[in-house]
Amino acid sequence: MKEKRFLVINGPNLGLLGKREPEVYGNLTLEQIQDYTNEKLKFLGKISIDWFQSDIEGEIISKIGKSIDEDYNALIINPAGYSHTSVAILDALKMLPFPVIEVHLSNTHRREEYRQQKLTAKASTSIIEGLGKDAYYIAIYSQLLK
Repeated sequence: MKEKRFLVINGPNLGLLGKREPEVYGNLTLEQIQDYTNEKLKFLGKISIDWFQSDIEGEIISKIGKSIDEDYNALIINPAGYSHTSVAILDALKMLPFPVIEVHLSNTHRREEYRQQKLTAKASTSIIEGLGKDAYYIAIYSQLLK
């Protein structure tokens, strides 16, 4: 079986998970969520997951752009606050030749009104939100079922 490759991009303030609003985002750090996701998926065969986090919009756009020439099966992205504001990330996502799964740890529809509008979702194949630490696992697993 050929190795399945996934790129996971996390946007601003997700490096502060575990400290930032634990009542909304939980107590786990991003590193702990990565470890949890990797552990849950390891029994499913040859899977490679490249994790990336940046608070800087341009770095996220550059990472997306570079992924076009990589052999990824899908991009999992939590654009965080950029979901609601970044036309530039939206444009970069539209160029990808593979599925884009947007994830959010919280249910944004139960939060402030501005969080309910997601520009980046217009380029997403699907959106998974409100599942906390399981969002990444489910996003990747959904692509393995195809």
